Parts: sequence; C-alpha cells; structure tokens
Amino acid sequence: MTLPLGMRSAEAKRSIPKLYAIVDAGACAAAGRAPIDVARAFLSAGARLLQLRFKEMPSGAFLDLARAILEDANAAGATIIINDRADIAALADARGVHVGQTDLSPADARTVIGPSRILGLSTHTREQWEQALAEPISYVAIGPVFGSVTKQTGYDAIGLSTVTQVATTASTKGLPTVAIGGIAIANAVSVIDAGAASVAVISDLLKGDPENRCREFLRALE
Repeated sequence: MTLPLGMRSAEAKRSIPKLYAIVDAGACAAAGRAPIDVARAFLSAGARLLQLRFKEMPSGAFLDLARAILEDANAAGATIIINDRADIAALADARGVHVGQTDLSPADARTVIGPSRILGLSTHTREQWEQALAEPISYVAIGPVFGSVTKQTGYDAIGLSTVTQVATTASTKGLPTVAIGGIAIANAVSVIDAGAASVAVISDLLKGDPENRCREFLRALE
C-alpha cells in the first residue's frame, strides 16, 4: 500500500482500503477490551488497514505490542500504521506512521521511517491541509468531519463539503484523503461519496462485538 508521491490519484485511491480501523488504547480501555484482542477482531473481520494509537503507553510496551499485532497482520496481508511514533514504526517494521500537527514534522518522520513507508498527516484547517500537500506524505487526513468524542482535536466539525474540497485538491497531487471524526456506519458512505478514499473510525467500531461491528462496517462500504 506504499503510495509514492508521484502516483496518479486514481491509482492512489484504489490502493487504500475504504475502512481505516484505529485501535485506540483509551477507547479499548473504556470498552473493557485489550488492544491486541480488538486488533485481532478487526483483522478477523476483514479489515486490512489498521492504525495503532497508544498515546500513553510506555515505549517498550508499545513496541512489544506492535510486534505482536504485526505478526497477525502480516499473516492476514494487512497494513499496520503506527500513530505518532516514527521510532516504533521503524523498529517494529510497520508499514508506516501517522503524525499530527504537534508530532514530528512530516520531513523528520520521513527521515526516521525512510522513503518507502507510508506517512499520513492529520489536518484540520485550510492552512494545514494546503501546507500538507507540499510535504513528503502518502495521504492527507482531514477532520473532524462530524465531531469526535474519542479524539479531541480542539477544532470544529468541518462537514462533507470540506472533505470534497480537500479530496479534490489532494487528488491533483496524487494523494488520497482519509476522513476522520464522528464517522459511524450511518454516515460513512456519505463521506466516501464526498470524495474521501477512506474513513478512519475509532469508537463506532467498539459498539458491541468489535468483529461483528467491523464486518457490518465493511459491508456498508462495499
């Protein structure tokens, strides 16, 4: 799923799954589930793009858990992205890293992970996503689309029209757009229809049984 900067937009969009399942340690704890069990449930359901978001986890524990999940993901042919920690991504040999506005700069993250791994960047405003398109990234993330109770960004909901605007502009650079924030089964298709190549989901995938919920999500996006 590595997305070279020069890849044509249509090819790039086909290369990223419509569901980007995020395994968030805080959300897992609130649901009473272990992150590794949630990751395995998503993989069993058929998710093929997962992000590991363990903001408060010590480095050693994060690396060990990432390596364990990567074994399952590699067996399933799935891609694992590490949130924030470019060092963990490189050490665990994950497929890439996702950074935010207060994390390592995309240029610095690229230096750590090398030229061929996937690099995603979160953006929330016009200034941020316009600047992002000049960075050495593989996809641009935009949100919150509908607002979020899991990932507090400090930014207002952007709505579907902004998703369309970002996706249209990013496509001129050959970059797919990932949308995040308040996305649930009921509104996910509208986000894809607005132009997003993928929807990143945290809390809605933990409603009920994670494997069954993930299957429902994948069916909705077919």
